[in-house]
Amino acid sequence: MSTEPGAGPGPAVPEKTQGEHDDDALGELGYKPELKRTLGNFHTFAAGISYISILTGTFQLFYFGVSFGGPAYWWSWPMVFVGQLMVALCFCELAARYPVAGSVYNWAKTMGGPHVGWLGGWMMMTATMVTLSAVALAYQITLPQIDDWFQFVGDGTGKNDAAANAVLLGAVLILFSTVVNAFGVKLMARINSAGVFIELIAAVALIVFLAAHITRGPSSVLTETYGLGSGQNLGYLGAFLTASLASAYVMYGFDTASSLGEESHNPGQNAPRAILRALIASFLIGGLILLFALMAVPDLHAEELSTGGLQYVVLETLGSTIGEIFLWCVVVAITVCVLAVQAAGIRLMFAMARDNNLPAGSALARVSPRFQTPVVPAVLIGVVGVVILVININQPQIFSVITSIAIIMIYLAYLLVTVPLLLKRLRGQWTPAEGNFSLGRWGLPINIVAVLWGAAMSLNLAWPRAEVYNATGPQHWYLRWGAFLFIGVVALGGFAYYWFVQRHKTGVLEEHRVQSATPMPPPPAAAP
Repeated sequence: MSTEPGAGPGPAVPEKTQGEHDDDALGELGYKPELKRTLGNFHTFAAGISYISILTGTFQLFYFGVSFGGPAYWWSWPMVFVGQLMVALCFCELAARYPVAGSVYNWAKTMGGPHVGWLGGWMMMTATMVTLSAVALAYQITLPQIDDWFQFVGDGTGKNDAAANAVLLGAVLILFSTVVNAFGVKLMARINSAGVFIELIAAVALIVFLAAHITRGPSSVLTETYGLGSGQNLGYLGAFLTASLASAYVMYGFDTASSLGEESHNPGQNAPRAILRALIASFLIGGLILLFALMAVPDLHAEELSTGGLQYVVLETLGSTIGEIFLWCVVVAITVCVLAVQAAGIRLMFAMARDNNLPAGSALARVSPRFQTPVVPAVLIGVVGVVILVININQPQIFSVITSIAIIMIYLAYLLVTVPLLLKRLRGQWTPAEGNFSLGRWGLPINIVAVLWGAAMSLNLAWPRAEVYNATGPQHWYLRWGAFLFIGVVALGGFAYYWFVQRHKTGVLEEHRVQSATPMPPPPAAAP
């Protein structure tokens, strides 16, 4: 670092400390630093990779991909990665310049204005709370397979036994996550980093163990479609697009690395690296786990692939003892994923509240002097997450619809960042942070692909498929079109509230506003 050049002899300009450089982006947005910077490189990387959580996502959704696309659904994994990489590269440029809490909200607001920012933040916040519940439900997919003891409600054969037990296990996990997040980012980061370390070691070990049991070559796996899609208008393409949801549901949340920017050291440089490393590592590790699992399973046509999922493959291929060890690692991965999802939601709610863009903004944006974290958002998000879980007891189908819609809202929230950013590029109004991550001349084509990808995948996710939105029971049009209806209600209802009520109050709250070095002159007196 160097001092600014002076205009001739005079007193030396003091050199800025790293912490002052870190706070420059906050000052540019009008905020004063309040959250304590305690996180290092691995902490931010761990936050991004634990949100994506390869062991959680692959073990939770493998059955879905195989059911609707056969083993060849694997090709959706690199397809989704390439599309999300374009989005992540755009986010890297934004993270280099604005590494602030509630990144998606602040980026949408800075690029598209306050109305776009509020809608992006609202969609992301709603989706995050539903995602928290959806991830917590993954305990039910894994723990009872380790030991029947974890089936606390009934014996698992009753109509609602699994759903009720999932709520119980999920509620305990959300309570744990709420307490950890409320006690401060340092405790959360330590647990999260330890969990991610275990997850990465377990994932690599799983790849090695599966590779040692390979019984067929990749060509027979990557071309096996089970004949799915025959007789349909789009043939296998239609089946593949449905199965691709299993990959699309996993590779998102990498922006969390930047959302912790106000609590990280040198976030302008570290956040972009963490975003890319988290996404690329997740793609490589997850892709190999899926491929080797399909190559190693004893019977590629076993019905259990579509019911027991990846848990079945691990237990069947590696045996009960080794298999259960890996399933315990999946439990760890689910735990730290919930921690990361809630941490991201807390920062998002805090960011919107300090702009007075939520009811009771002052209370939601208050930083605990003891724990140096917003405690009220932690508790509120935890309570809402448990309430959403309860829906799953008697209406598991409706919950699956809402969960699918939550992922769509995250993709739409990302679009509310990439579209305004593209417009700024086309107008020549976007300047990357000097000396930090920049796409250079590749910025425009990458941004265009990111927008096209986000729009196409959002439409694919929302398409009114019976197998996704009305999989069991009597067919209802409102379930089939649930994505459009639910998102319409959330977006239009929320924005109506903002437009008629909250926008008249918006503005950085006084207790969170950066103080200008030069006092502003008082406003002129009103004319009589």
